[in-house]
Amino acid sequence: MVRFLRYLLAFGCWVASMAAFAQGEAVVDQLLSTYRLGSGDVVSIRILGEDDMKREKIRLSDAGTISFPIIGEIKVLGKRVAELEALIAGGLRGRYLINPVVSVTIEEYRPFFVNGQVEKSGAYPFQPGLTIRKAVSLAGGFKERASKEKIFVIRDDDKTQTPIKVDQSTLVSPGDIITVEESFF
Repeated sequence: MVRFLRYLLAFGCWVASMAAFAQGEAVVDQLLSTYRLGSGDVVSIRILGEDDMKREKIRLSDAGTISFPIIGEIKVLGKRVAELEALIAGGLRGRYLINPVVSVTIEEYRPFFVNGQVEKSGAYPFQPGLTIRKAVSLAGGFKERASKEKIFVIRDDDKTQTPIKVDQSTLVSPGDIITVEESFF
C-alpha cells in the first residue's frame, strides 16, 4: 500500500511538472508569434543547406534594418519573426534558390529598464515570462520607501509614451520602462 501511494505521489508530481513546463512553453510560443522585432534585438538567420548565407547575431540598428546577401537592405523594425522569414525567402526565391527554407532566431531580446525606488536602476536583459515582480528583483528589490502599489510601465510600442499603472504580476515586454514610485506612508 505504501509503495502504491509513493507511485501515485510520484505520478502526481510528474503530471504537475509537465503542466508547468507546457504553460512555460505556451508563454514563449505566444511571445514568438506576436513579438515584433525592435532596435536592440539580436537575431540569427539561417538558410537550410546554404551555410555561406547564414548571418549570426545581428543587432538591429536604430533604423531597424539589416543587410542580407542578394536581397540587400531589409527593414525589419516591427516585423514578426515569421514575417521576416517569409520576406527573406521571397527575396531569395527564383533569383538565387528554388525553394529557400529560412529560419530566424531571436538570440537576445532588447533590454527593459527599471527606475525609481529600486536598489539598482538600469537596463536588464529581457527573458520571456518576466513579470514586474521578477524585474524588480533583478533590480535589487524595492527600496525602503518604495510603493508596491504605485508602479507604472511605459510600453516600448506606445507612440504616446503614456505611463500605465500596473501590479506586480503584470508581464514585462522588451523595451518597457518600469518606474516604481515613492510611498509617503
